[in-house]
Amino acid sequence: MKILNLYACLGGNRYKWNEVKDDIEVTAVELDPECARLYQERFPNDLVIIADAHQYLLDHYKEYDFIWSSPPCPTHSKIRITQKKRDTFIPKFPDMKLYEEIIFLDNHFDGKYCVENVTPYYTPLIPSKKRGRHLYWTNFNLPNSLNERKLEGILCTMIDEHKKLEVFHDIKVKANVGGYRDVLRNLVDYEAGKTIFETMLGIVNKENINQTELF
Repeated sequence: MKILNLYACLGGNRYKWNEVKDDIEVTAVELDPECARLYQERFPNDLVIIADAHQYLLDHYKEYDFIWSSPPCPTHSKIRITQKKRDTFIPKFPDMKLYEEIIFLDNHFDGKYCVENVTPYYTPLIPSKKRGRHLYWTNFNLPNSLNERKLEGILCTMIDEHKKLEVFHDIKVKANVGGYRDVLRNLVDYEAGKTIFETMLGIVNKENINQTELF
């Protein structure tokens, strides 16, 4: 199975896929060279490409069986709207690449896909499936629970939060604490990524034996 992992970041979604299926070939696309380096250290068998994930999807989507995309979320996040009264606030248009990819995959891609993002400050333009603090757009049904874990405890300082997030995601980030704390915050919980992957594979298997009812 060939998988495309777009905006791969540190691979929170991908962490447990090999526990579900061994024979997978994962191509990870990440624009940030440092994130790409850390991802490659974490997943040495994946092919990591430093490139614009949006353009890579358009150029290579036909080569894959399953595509996961996690486009950048800052322009959609509720945090932005809570800051609009600050003197330093700079308004930005929501990045419509999120919806471009959903529409594109839904109409052009023959495999299974999952697009993930945060719950936005506006009503989503395309109906989604809300699970935990994330929204998902898929062409297969999702279970009501993704077995997503919750990070418990009060995080007092930037360094304390960074360390706790590393333990939670089972990752050691040798990078700038301030910048990568936000990266760690936004990772998809690996149990959710595993459940979605298992669900997608279950649907694929049922289709292979000509069962039309997915659940």
